[in-house]
Amino acid sequence: MDRDPPSAAHGGGPRRVEPRIDGGRLASMRLPRPAPVEAGNERPAWWWWVVAALGVAMLALLVVRKPLADRLWPETRAQQLRLDAAQALVEGRLTAPDGSGARELYEAARALEPDRLEAREGLARVGEAALRQADAAVDAGHPAEAWRALELARQMHVPRARLDQVEARLRLREMDAADVDQWLVGAHSARVAGQLVGTADSALPLYERVLAVQPDRVEALEGREDALSALVRQAWMAMDEGALARAGRLLRLARGYDAGHVDLPGALAELARRGEQVQQDAARALAQRRLPQAQALWSELLAADPAHAAARRGLDEVAGAWAARARREAADFDFQAAEAALREARATANVLGSSSVDLDKVERDIAAARQVSQRVQAPGGERLSPSERERRLVDWLERAEAARARGDLLTPPGDSAYDRLGAARALAPDDPRVREATARMLPTAVACFDDALRGNQLVGAGRCLEASAVLGMDGAALATARARLAQRWVAVGDERLGAGELERADAAIDAARALDPRAPGLDDLARRLRAASIEP
Repeated sequence: MDRDPPSAAHGGGPRRVEPRIDGGRLASMRLPRPAPVEAGNERPAWWWWVVAALGVAMLALLVVRKPLADRLWPETRAQQLRLDAAQALVEGRLTAPDGSGARELYEAARALEPDRLEAREGLARVGEAALRQADAAVDAGHPAEAWRALELARQMHVPRARLDQVEARLRLREMDAADVDQWLVGAHSARVAGQLVGTADSALPLYERVLAVQPDRVEALEGREDALSALVRQAWMAMDEGALARAGRLLRLARGYDAGHVDLPGALAELARRGEQVQQDAARALAQRRLPQAQALWSELLAADPAHAAARRGLDEVAGAWAARARREAADFDFQAAEAALREARATANVLGSSSVDLDKVERDIAAARQVSQRVQAPGGERLSPSERERRLVDWLERAEAARARGDLLTPPGDSAYDRLGAARALAPDDPRVREATARMLPTAVACFDDALRGNQLVGAGRCLEASAVLGMDGAALATARARLAQRWVAVGDERLGAGELERADAAIDAARALDPRAPGLDDLARRLRAASIEP
């Protein structure tokens, strides 16, 4: 129950009245319900998802704001790289493998902004700083550091003239550190002892070593001149002794050290003059079929001048002459002499490194002659009586002449004029009748070659040419005939290549090369065939 507040009369003055809450009454009271939300004001469920997504996005933006800014505004990243590069440049960190050097930072900035000049200008400043570092390293006596800094400056495209100045100073410092005086002492001692070339401690190599570090060193220049004069004098002595190969080698060495040496022109002229005389002697010996002498003279001339074209041609002709002799000896069934001639032919070809003569074919011809020799021997290998030998010789010669008259020079095998004459030569190689028959058959073989060549029967022409060689065809004429046939094979190869017949073109090239490796157009045809053989 509520009580009336006490009056002043009762309490003697006013008092603060504390409110009292009746819990039971409060509990029994019914609070009014909130008014229901109207249907038009209710928020949909997706709205709360949008709010949540925006919150997550704002949080992510706070976390990745700098990388994102770098992507959205690359100039911000490039500017920071340029600032870092400038700081590295000030600190002297011009380059660093981890990318923290000024060079790497400027290059990264330039990659982000290729059109802006700041990064390029910064790289130019890196080059200038590298050049200054190199210069300082030279003064400090640190050549390794100087070379590294120079290389960086070169990569930064510092002007070449300024690079050369610092590099020249660096090389001078390195020269000062070299034991040049000791090299000069060794060079002088070697020169006095006559040890001019041949080893690293000879006079001329030591003088060159000094001049490499001190190009103006007077003692080295004068010593080298004296050593070269002594070397040229040795060449003169070799020429006087007829040793042109040694003289040519010494003069080539002298020219390698100083092509303008005052004593060289006269010595080289004398070597050429004496070489002409040797060339004439060698040609004369070859014409007279004095093959060992011709071979020795041409070899001496080639050793004196490895580029001497006439000497190379002469040796090739010598190899051909030895091969022709081997065939003739085999046709006479003198197989020991044939093998010896073949060995000489191979030795000559080895001096050249190659030869136009197919020596393997010569070896096969010798083997074939051995088989013919075995066929004409008496059964059981016993010696024939003079009368039986004569009877057989006449029979083989008559049959050979009959085959020649019929035009059966090379066919049929075993019954041709060539094979029958070979049997007669096996019986009596020195008989005048055999030599006369051989001389009569040679023009037939030559005519066979010409006829086959005119008819473009190149395989047949080759067989006729081989027979001509065995029958004693002149060496010069044989070489000319081989060149003609080789040229025809080149033409056939060109035709087959144009028709797309690569295998036949390749066979034609092989045939031409066996006849004349230097046939005009052969190398070009071979290159074209190789190009056509490459699969697309």
